[in-house]
Amino acid sequence: MTDEDDYLLEHGTRVEVRQRFDGRWSHGFLVENANEEGYILRREHDGKLLPERIPSGDVRHERRKRNMWWA
Repeated sequence: MTDEDDYLLEHGTRVEVRQRFDGRWSHGFLVENANEEGYILRREHDGKLLPERIPSGDVRHERRKRNMWWA
């Protein structure tokens, strides 16, 4: 267990989600709800909730730099 496993990300935190198909990380999601079973996430671009809870191992803080002109 790492330090990241000791807490849950808060509502509204920008996160990335690991894709099941190829293991790449996708950005553009917000934490809607969290518990020990995983995360309910909302897509930023359309505000829709993802249809299933995402395990905590497949969610991480967004690493994209927001202050870059292309971001």
